[in-house]
Amino acid sequence: MGENLKGELATPPARGSAQGFFGRVRTTLEMIKFEHSIFALPFALTGAMLAARGWPSGRQLLWLIVAMVGARSAAMAFNRIADFKFDAANPRTRTRALPAGQLTRGFTAGFTAVSAALLVLAAYELNGLAFKLSPVALAILFLYSYTKRFTWLSHLILGLCLGMAPVAAWIALRGDIDAGVLLLGAAVALWVAGFDIIYACQDVEFDRAVGLHSFPRHYGIAAALYTSAGLHLVMMVLLILTARLENLGWVAGAGLAAVAALLAYEHSLVKPRDLSRVNAAFFTINGYISMLFFVTWAADILLNH
Repeated sequence: MGENLKGELATPPARGSAQGFFGRVRTTLEMIKFEHSIFALPFALTGAMLAARGWPSGRQLLWLIVAMVGARSAAMAFNRIADFKFDAANPRTRTRALPAGQLTRGFTAGFTAVSAALLVLAAYELNGLAFKLSPVALAILFLYSYTKRFTWLSHLILGLCLGMAPVAAWIALRGDIDAGVLLLGAAVALWVAGFDIIYACQDVEFDRAVGLHSFPRHYGIAAALYTSAGLHLVMMVLLILTARLENLGWVAGAGLAAVAALLAYEHSLVKPRDLSRVNAAFFTINGYISMLFFVTWAADILLNH
């Protein structure tokens, strides 16, 4: 099996390409799951609201959203380019737009460059420190795509990529840093690492065959699911500490209770011998978690400050 998969890395399947410029853009947005910007954006907005102790100005909000969408779009498109040969060989991913021939790597690289430029522009419009740090953020985002080649800690690097969101939003508004938002960033990083470990359980055999690294591949699916639950438990502790440091009240506390319940439900969906509901756990539940977290914490900030 391993030799066959390694051979397939050089022969990706081909299908018809997307028609026209706007057709290619639409296909690119579908490929990077643009709608899943919902995972990181609520945490960035929470960081911004903690920094402003209320709603940021309209101008700040606009450029924050541009920065977040640009950062995620650049990171996802770059990841698809970096993983092109692996996606083509993996039965689960070989129908993605690049290996299926619906997009070219050249067009996707151009989309990545434009998205990265949007992040840098937005950072420039926000403040000097954000602008100076924007290349560092991009370097971390792009580095993640290669970490699977040499370490099972790739899940934590992905977590760092999304954990930067609330911290970056705070920096963009205040031009400094705060212990509370650092704890929030760490909590988001553990949340993402935890659910990425769950997602990686689907590819254990493929990763082993082609030499990619993941926690489930090295330690087994059962250990991976327990570790994911442990990361999410620590995440909840960090969020409680953040709420206390930022003097949040009962609405934020109720939101954390609901988040904990959803995390428990997420973990109940996935068993070592039954991964059939991984997508429900990964996409649906985590989308609810991020939105519920933002709504309750934003409401608390507005009510108490």
